[in-house]
Amino acid sequence: MDRHDTAALASRAAVVIAACDAVVPSPCVSVCKMDADRRYCIGCLRTIPEIAGWSKMDDAARRDIWRAIQLRLHSPLDTEATP
Repeated sequence: MDRHDTAALASRAAVVIAACDAVVPSPCVSVCKMDADRRYCIGCLRTIPEIAGWSKMDDAARRDIWRAIQLRLHSPLDTEATP
């Protein structure tokens, strides 16, 4: 994930989390590839269980995923290899 993509995802996360009454959009950016350790998608930073369960989650759970994405974005680890 390059710097521009990271900034865009971080910006989207902030907007989604702040909009408590809006429908929560998917973080998917159509870059569906897992990192080398198969922990996170390199496009949206979700785990496989988060991706698979997204359609069954309520908005509160989806916002929790967005919060987790924010934490992963601010992780000191390299988001390309192991976020």
